Amino acid sequence: MGGNMARRLHDCGYTINAVYDQHGKNAAALAAELGAQHAATLAAVTASADIIFTVVTDDAAQLAIFGESGDSLLGSEAKGKLFINCATITPKTHVEVERRAKKVGATTLEGCMASSIPQAREGTLYLMCAGPEDAFARARPILEKLSSALRYIGQTGQAAQVKALVNMVMNINTAGLAEGLGLGHALGLDLDMLREVFAQTGANSQVLKTDGEDMQKRDHDCYFSAAHAAKDSGIAWTLGVEAGLPLPLASATKQQYERLVALGLGGLDKSGVAEITFKDRRG
Repeated sequence: MGGNMARRLHDCGYTINAVYDQHGKNAAALAAELGAQHAATLAAVTASADIIFTVVTDDAAQLAIFGESGDSLLGSEAKGKLFINCATITPKTHVEVERRAKKVGATTLEGCMASSIPQAREGTLYLMCAGPEDAFARARPILEKLSSALRYIGQTGQAAQVKALVNMVMNINTAGLAEGLGLGHALGLDLDMLREVFAQTGANSQVLKTDGEDMQKRDHDCYFSAAHAAKDSGIAWTLGVEAGLPLPLASATKQQYERLVALGLGGLDKSGVAEITFKDRRG
């Protein structure tokens, strides 16, 4: 996601000063492609630019790159910089990163993405932002180059809440579709016909469009991994626990994706949940 966002901004005439990734070979290749510095440290990234995008996997990674000691984006040159954080993580981690940034005179903005890899390259992401309104105004010209639909949500943490709900509903829909197609297969129904009927009835969904054929054909090239679906379902489920609200469907979906991960299939696309709903497949 981060690589394709950088490519898109480069195509739009922005200078990509530096790139950094835990996987150094990936970062080096991207830096060469974009004519950017392959930064050896997080501090070097901050020193090179006024606006820094971050796209990481989980809370632990986000807190690590914004560490309060050692190599960190919040080094001596962080004052006045704007960090746009695009990872799907818990709201409380966004709030904690904002607190750390404020201590050194930096600003953070959530830029939660409800799209996938092709949209990042095309500049058609759906972006949900939260944080100080002046930070959003500062970032808006750049964000508009990445997004076909830009939405300001509110204070820090609220975009992450909305993103958690988006992914919760998406994952429930995905798991439900996998069960429907799996049962149809077990009943001996023609799945091409079944998907066509789904598309013309109340069973239709965006997930049917993006994942239905892939589930049928077992084509699980990864755009949004099952492991991320498990993590994100857990974020939403935890928000429910904290709000005192039982979420039985979110809980069941979380368990399905956790089962897929336990089977060593977490690297499949989220459509891979069908691998445990069809009778003749693994699981």
